[in-house]
Amino acid sequence: MQHPPARDASRRPAVIPLLALLLSACATAPQSQAPTQQATTATTPTTPAPYTSTYKVPASGATLIRGATVLTGTGARIDGGDVLIVGGKIAAVGNQLSAPAGATTIEANGRWVTPGLIDVHSHLGVYSSPGVDAHSDGNEMVDPVTAQAWAEHALWPQDPGFQTALEGGVTTMQILPGSGNLIGGRGVTVKNVHVTTYQAMKFPGAPQGLKMACGENPKNFYGGKGQAPMTRMGNVAGYRQAFADAQAYREEWNKYRRELAAYEKKQKDPAGNKKDEDNKPPSPPKRDLKSDTLVGAMNGEILVHIHCYRADEMAIMIDLSKEFGFKIAAFHHAVEAYKIADVLAQQGICGAEWADWWGFKMEAFDGVMENLALTDLPRNGCAIVHSDSAEGIQRLNQEAAKAMARGNRAGLNISREHAMIWLTQNPAKALGIDKVTGTLETGKAGDVVIWNSDPFSVYALAEQVFIDGVLTYDRAHPPTQPPSDFMLGQFETGKGSAQ
Repeated sequence: MQHPPARDASRRPAVIPLLALLLSACATAPQSQAPTQQATTATTPTTPAPYTSTYKVPASGATLIRGATVLTGTGARIDGGDVLIVGGKIAAVGNQLSAPAGATTIEANGRWVTPGLIDVHSHLGVYSSPGVDAHSDGNEMVDPVTAQAWAEHALWPQDPGFQTALEGGVTTMQILPGSGNLIGGRGVTVKNVHVTTYQAMKFPGAPQGLKMACGENPKNFYGGKGQAPMTRMGNVAGYRQAFADAQAYREEWNKYRRELAAYEKKQKDPAGNKKDEDNKPPSPPKRDLKSDTLVGAMNGEILVHIHCYRADEMAIMIDLSKEFGFKIAAFHHAVEAYKIADVLAQQGICGAEWADWWGFKMEAFDGVMENLALTDLPRNGCAIVHSDSAEGIQRLNQEAAKAMARGNRAGLNISREHAMIWLTQNPAKALGIDKVTGTLETGKAGDVVIWNSDPFSVYALAEQVFIDGVLTYDRAHPPTQPPSDFMLGQFETGKGSAQ
């Protein structure tokens, strides 16, 4: 399927408000090495985090889902399987489980059960529906490096796209800035729950992401205005300078902390404690929010996600990560990942990809529909199905089915239970939340989807969706999930769904 050329920002006139809107998504916006010891030295100021998650797991009763075909997200399949959720967490997965007293039992014979789907690349909430200028909040297109910007500070929880994504079985997603800049800012991982504030959606304990972009987008936008970067070599120079500045900033803070420690030690020593004007505590450096973000990435506290299509550019970005001591979590879109799948596997880098988007600009020209399957092929390969689309996020299961089918046509013998890893376990790994969600394993979050049939069928529909054990969507009873406040009154009751 060729992605419509009209969505390629490289062909847009340089009208800043319009272009910023069109750059909402990385495709439409046309979008290991262990850290060194130096990179793990804490340097930035310690301040209370004012933007912490306020999400609380709601109280819920026990639920036993019985007699389904269960794909656990670990590569296993259980026929006639049961899933027990207690206290918001997976209590057991297997056959012939017993329900505790008072549990709700769902007879799921003929149906399929999977973990909740996870999308590592979404712009819901920052490019909300309806698509008007007032909702164009994904690209801070004033400078090639806007590492100081956080996507969460633009996230609108009332975006109707969250509901339609839920209807497609998506329980968790990473909301990213767009791909117009070399370094666009921080992303945020959220739970797909109906709330009023983004803090109440924010996934507790999930690390933030850092969105970077290589290739055509930044050079075309800024080069079209006669600014740097206007070439790919300018792109790389821009990344290097930003990280070099952040290294210097980190050393300023290291120096300050060394001097402060020496001063405090001196204050505790009566013999050396001279009460004169020369005996003053050191002054801290001026805080720089851009460098705070980049130091966080070099320290391994912020996960790096890079919009990058071409294999040669991915190799350059890997070298960049080695130069500055940060770890790349995933290359997004990664149309040519199949060419260096072995390198990505060796480096522990995931490829977050579409099933079949290609050819809508030059850097997307050399795509193959076996890309996901080939990225997955090497030992430790990490393939992820992502959307970058408010529509595609409703059908991630179908995208995985297409990629699985193309891999099987190539003789790779990919099973459904294995392909499910692309939708749940691997994205959880790339987001740093795989210890708490992404698979149906005891102790993990009760993020569960009941499908009316094989989820890799074009006819499959998510019938019920649980987040932390709470029935958050029920296709048979739509009022279970209240509509976005924006959608209230827009349609007759029960007719507002986009799926």
